[in-house]
Amino acid sequence: MAKKKFKAESKRLLDLMINSVYTHKEIFLRELISNASDAIDKIYYKALTDESIGFDRNDYYIRVEIDRDNRLLKVSDTGIGMTKEELEDNLGVIARSGSLTFKQENEMKEGVDIIGQFGVGFYSAFMVAERVTVISRAFGAEGAFKWESDGSDGYTVTPCEKDGVGTDVMLRIKQSAGEENYDEFLEEHRIRAIIKKYSDFVRYPIRMNVTTSRPKEGEEDGYETVVEEQTVNSMVPIWRKNKNELSEDDYENFYSEKRYGFDKPLRHIHISVDGAVRYNAILFIPQHIPFDYYTKEYEKGLELYSNGVLIMQKCPELLPDHFSFVKGMVDSEDLSLNISREMLQHDRQLRLIAKNVRHKIKNELASMLEKDRETYEKFFEAFGRQLKFGVYAEFGSNKEELRDLLLFRSSAKEKPVTLKEYVLRMQEGQKYIYYAAGESVDRISKMPQTELVAEKGYEILYFTEDVDEFAIKMLSDYDGKEFRSVSGRDLGIETEEKPEKDGDDEEIFEKMKEILADRVKDVRASARLRHHPVCLTNEGELSIEMEKVLGAMPDGQRVKAEKVLEINTEHEMFETLKDAFKNDGEKFRLYTGLLYGQALLIEGLPLEDPVEFANGICRLMTG
Repeated sequence: MAKKKFKAESKRLLDLMINSVYTHKEIFLRELISNASDAIDKIYYKALTDESIGFDRNDYYIRVEIDRDNRLLKVSDTGIGMTKEELEDNLGVIARSGSLTFKQENEMKEGVDIIGQFGVGFYSAFMVAERVTVISRAFGAEGAFKWESDGSDGYTVTPCEKDGVGTDVMLRIKQSAGEENYDEFLEEHRIRAIIKKYSDFVRYPIRMNVTTSRPKEGEEDGYETVVEEQTVNSMVPIWRKNKNELSEDDYENFYSEKRYGFDKPLRHIHISVDGAVRYNAILFIPQHIPFDYYTKEYEKGLELYSNGVLIMQKCPELLPDHFSFVKGMVDSEDLSLNISREMLQHDRQLRLIAKNVRHKIKNELASMLEKDRETYEKFFEAFGRQLKFGVYAEFGSNKEELRDLLLFRSSAKEKPVTLKEYVLRMQEGQKYIYYAAGESVDRISKMPQTELVAEKGYEILYFTEDVDEFAIKMLSDYDGKEFRSVSGRDLGIETEEKPEKDGDDEEIFEKMKEILADRVKDVRASARLRHHPVCLTNEGELSIEMEKVLGAMPDGQRVKAEKVLEINTEHEMFETLKDAFKNDGEKFRLYTGLLYGQALLIEGLPLEDPVEFANGICRLMTG
């Protein structure tokens, strides 16, 4: 029979789909199995509308066969089959879909859905096959027909024999060449892995001959290799079962089987929505942080299924960055997919699902915090940093959502506290939420700048992570209470005991400022110090701790905080300083440098000239 030309515009369109539409060659098997599933759905639909047709699920299945010797891969189904005209219309016209036509011409019954709507999935077979043969016998037809093409510029359709209704798609797999490995699609374990990855939850059995080893009868140590037909897909996904049918073990097994992590999840969230957008989801909050979580290599996202068929391994649009630690999947019948079913059209359905998923995660975390504090603290130890980044990121657009989920160490409790708990414990007359930033809780607790606030009995939040202060700056206040750093210029309490200005002291400070030049913005008497002789504070929005963080970044931002050297005029050291100011200018210069160096060390900043600092100490020791 003469070869017929493809009715689409040209071979160029076929080449485009084979080489450009799909990013992974393995997708071809997903597409063929999805088409097979659609074919069974169609006969199922006819059975619902025609009582003369019986529908026994045991009679309907998909079968995958491998013939390595002849380089053949075969996908068969017991679905509705195709007539000669349908073979020509559906396979001879590129981008025409028999499933879409069927869907448009029939009012689908509830619970029946067909996802093969674009008519291009079949042609993905030519990514791996040098020739494709389709043998199909339509429901109600006496004979069968064979469609055959090498994917170049046409096809043939000829009569043939076939027992039973359904369709066989046979692919002659290409020879491997260079970096292109086509032999993998003739490997049993590889084909099984692709089916499990993309088509595990197709609702009809996918059968294969599977090679296994088993003990030989009558022999203690002997094993024999046998080939058995097995159903290799799960069919019924866990997310479509009722929650009351599932145990905690079922969810943990699913988490493990999908390789979401090697730990046990702290929490799972099972969502079933049947509204404007229908979808099911199972989400997990992991216990441990992935090794690459804070690297560029980490990919956030949930697995995305369309009616049980995996569309995307990682769909980042379903999770905001601050919840990127969440693992799991979403399955929806209502998604608008592009023609390759590999990517989404960014439409209203996706945004609605993402919004609801985000809300569910936030509520689950809030519930964990309230009802299972110990587990939440374990979670926060692993992922709290990401929540803090979420407060700071996107110009603070997520701060209202996240602020009540934050935990901080403090001077009042061994356990972390929430901002709400801090405010509820605030003393009468306390106007501000006080915090101190440093490398560790121990180091912060010894900071000279905390003395006045601690003396008042006010609780101090301890910020030990580099993102803490940035997040708090973005929050600005909590429940109307403004945040104040213990190192900031105005604590809102020192005015009550502000030291009276002494003219002689002011001269001393002016001279010290002159000696230190541009290293400090000012030198002044301290109202916050009680026992320590000296400390550094800052003016402006940029704190000393933030200067450290920005300075350590790869781009090496050279921003500087406006530092103020504060002197405790009640400390015995100050009398020595005053005496040197009056009687020994060189020693006064030495004292000024040493006090500034001491303040830098207390703050965890590097000495600008360690040799000069060490020599200064030696000069003092030798008189």
